[in-house]
Amino acid sequence: MPQSCAFPDWELALFQGKFEHTIDEKGRLALPAALRRLLSGDDLGGVSVILTIADGCLAAYSRQEWQKKAETSAKPAQFNARVAAFKRLFLGSAQDCPIDKAGRILVPMDLRRDAKLQKDCVVIGQLDKIEMWAAERWRSCFNEMADQVGSISAALSEFGIPL
Repeated sequence: MPQSCAFPDWELALFQGKFEHTIDEKGRLALPAALRRLLSGDDLGGVSVILTIADGCLAAYSRQEWQKKAETSAKPAQFNARVAAFKRLFLGSAQDCPIDKAGRILVPMDLRRDAKLQKDCVVIGQLDKIEMWAAERWRSCFNEMADQVGSISAALSEFGIPL
């Protein structure tokens, strides 16, 4: 059983970048070297991440970051149907997945199916998490976002996030 995630200086880890990768026939996805270094330096033995379905892709969280998400998710009204649906999907799909010494995550079959991950994938750093997208799905999502960059930028500035 993998030990809990040993992410040194996790608060300082800022996952970023876009990387094209593949999932092998056994369901293993090699993490890009740039992201692997942020996870635990050179020693990946015994490290794991929490994988869950999120917005059309898979999201990988450290145990510490996952704990924050779980605590935040526990706060909203328990009887709200939308909150309950979110918890069923986001928390109910979550699985602890080890990272082997070669830097590969064995992605469970049900999560691969739910995120439509087959062979070609895109791995995206998202500051506090890593996203894993089916390549075709990513291209579609990216094109849609690129067409809306002006309105997205304006919305972000309303939250005090200048671009």
